[in-house]
Parts: sequence; C-alpha cells; structure tokens
Amino acid sequence: MKRSTIDWSVELEPLLKKYKNKKHPLDAANPYQWIVMVVLSAQATDSLINQLAPDFFKAYPDIRSLSKADPKSLFPLISKVRNFAHKAQWLVNIATAIKTDSNIPLEIGSLVELPGIGRKSANVIRRGAKGAPQGIIVDLHTIRVSNRLGIVNTTNAEKIEKQLMELLPEKEWDAGMAMSFLGREICHPTPQCPICLMKKVCAFYNDLQVAGAKKKAVKKKKVK
Repeated sequence: MKRSTIDWSVELEPLLKKYKNKKHPLDAANPYQWIVMVVLSAQATDSLINQLAPDFFKAYPDIRSLSKADPKSLFPLISKVRNFAHKAQWLVNIATAIKTDSNIPLEIGSLVELPGIGRKSANVIRRGAKGAPQGIIVDLHTIRVSNRLGIVNTTNAEKIEKQLMELLPEKEWDAGMAMSFLGREICHPTPQCPICLMKKVCAFYNDLQVAGAKKKAVKKKKVK
C-alpha cells in the first residue's frame, strides 16, 4: 500500500476504537492532581508518580495549600523524581499564580504559560479533566508509533502534533494517546508486530515483510 494513498482518518479508526476512553496510567482524580502529577512525571515513570502521589496530596490537598508552601518542603515528598528541585519550584509557582482550584485553566494556551508545562503535558491534563481535545498528545510512544506507521517522518513532537492535526478531524484527535497506548502495550522498541492491529498499514511491518521475502528469495537462489 502506497503511503500517499492511505487515508489515516479511516485507518486509525480501529486503534481509536480499541483505546477509546482508556484511562491514562497516571492515577489523578481532578485537575489539580493532573497538573501536579503531569509536571512530576517528566523524565519519570508513571508508576513512580502514582506511588508518591498519596503522600503528596495528603500534605498538599489543593492549590491553596500548595501556594503557601516553601518549595524545599516538597523535597522529601518528591526526592525520587528526577529534577525534583526545579519541579518543586514550578509547582509552587503554578499554585501561587492560580491561587485556588476553581481558577485552574484547562485551555491549552493558558496551561502552556505555566512553568513546567509544555503542549504534551497540557494535552494530557486537558484529556484527564475530560475536556474536548484542543491538540494531540505526542509523547515518546506516539513519536515511535507514528514514525513506524509511516504517518510522519520526524521525531520533533511539535511537528508531529501539527501534522497529525492537519491529517485528522478533531473528533479523532485522541489518536495521539491511542498511539501512546499501542506503544506501551505492543509497539515497544522491539515490537510485537504479528499481534498488532495496525500491521496492515504499518510501513515498518511491511518493510520487514518485503525484506524477509527478498532474503528468502536470495537464499532459495543460492540453494539452487
């Protein structure tokens, strides 16, 4: 199948259907928790953040309490997280700027103005808060999967998001998270291609098939 003939808004439908409404791995319960946990999760595993979260939210249950904190008081709660000192400062600065939970912004444009929050983080926070997509989540898994499928040919997250937003209608903008789930479950760095529901249109898989067929043909020719 030629790349130029693929209608990705159609071909991604099975993936979207499989992962529709699937919960993000972070165990956040409200917009405040989403902001805190997403900021902490940069360069850290979701499982680690889930382990730290209960004690953090017991000490700082809302934006108001966090806004009154000294960043250093957060250190014992998040010291296992990479870059924890900067993240503590970002979280207190965010809380100071927002002041109360009722003021938490969910618009992508407003979220990215907060320290420690880029477009990927903002999209994750908005999805977690049940907001309609205003962009497409592009994490490391999305980058790997979108390139292997052949939808994009870049590892730049902003370029990938822009290209996906141009290719797909807004109702399918959860495709980034769907690809992330596929990357977490099947399309690992060493992928499990035979069981992947996207293999029919996957450039990576089809290139492997072609290479395998050529190798068999050469081997057969040598045997003769």
